[in-house]
Amino acid sequence: MLHFVHHSGYVAPAPKGSAFRFNKYGLVREALADSGRATTVHAPEPMPRRWIEAVHDGDYVAEVMAAAVPRSKERRIGFAVTPDIRERSLLAQGGTWLAALLALDHGYAANGAGGSHHALPDTGAGYCVLNDLAVAANRLVEEGRANRVLILDCDVHQGDGTAVLLAGRPDIFTLSVHAEKNFPARKARSSLDIGLPDGLEDDGYLAALAKTLPAVLDQFAPEIILYQAGVDPHRDDRLGRLGLSDAGLEVRDRYVMGAARRRNIPLASVLGGGYGDDHGEVAARHARTILALADEAAQ
Repeated sequence: MLHFVHHSGYVAPAPKGSAFRFNKYGLVREALADSGRATTVHAPEPMPRRWIEAVHDGDYVAEVMAAAVPRSKERRIGFAVTPDIRERSLLAQGGTWLAALLALDHGYAANGAGGSHHALPDTGAGYCVLNDLAVAANRLVEEGRANRVLILDCDVHQGDGTAVLLAGRPDIFTLSVHAEKNFPARKARSSLDIGLPDGLEDDGYLAALAKTLPAVLDQFAPEIILYQAGVDPHRDDRLGRLGLSDAGLEVRDRYVMGAARRRNIPLASVLGGGYGDDHGEVAARHARTILALADEAAQ
């Protein structure tokens, strides 16, 4: 059984003047339904403000909650923070949290949104308003649900906001596997960064992952993995600079889940990045990632 977190509020109206569209989040839900996979859909609650303020600057959280984010910050985000976007962000935060709880119970669960890894302490950035990965990881530790959390970020872009928000935490390990020359131009310092060269294809990417991940799992010994499973390393992604094929993405996801499963580590995935003019194909890539993770978890 696939445990999938989704809310109709994930598909927010696009703010005026923004090129970013939220329709892929609904299309992912449709693609999973069309797959025929037995699925239980769980609706999240908005993340309580106090948990967001535990990692983000309180003044910035107040700006988001009032839908009064300064234009300078909205330009960094890439769209205006309207009331609809505020509610969507709070729901996505709650979705990653709910997926983590479901993973602790069932071994694997997926949030059909989330992965907002560019959001920094006092501003959003790169289509990210609030950092669900940092918020959920901190809450897992603070509530005693996990003593050690690994955030594995395989988006094509470095998880710079996550790295900054969680810097120096001995109980949360941030591992970012990304295209070194892609956004952001100025990288943060994760617990471990694997910067990959432009155009790297399946074999090279998977070799880098295999060289890195097992040692982190064995030495850090996380009690849960939050997996930013962006599909923008795909060779056809509009904002990617790597060369993975459909098959390469599937092997990546099966490798990650297999490594977690063999060590009995629960894993919750979040959607992350994926960009292109064909929104249906981008959504299909995300759905295939979720299905590959679920299939491998069931082995």
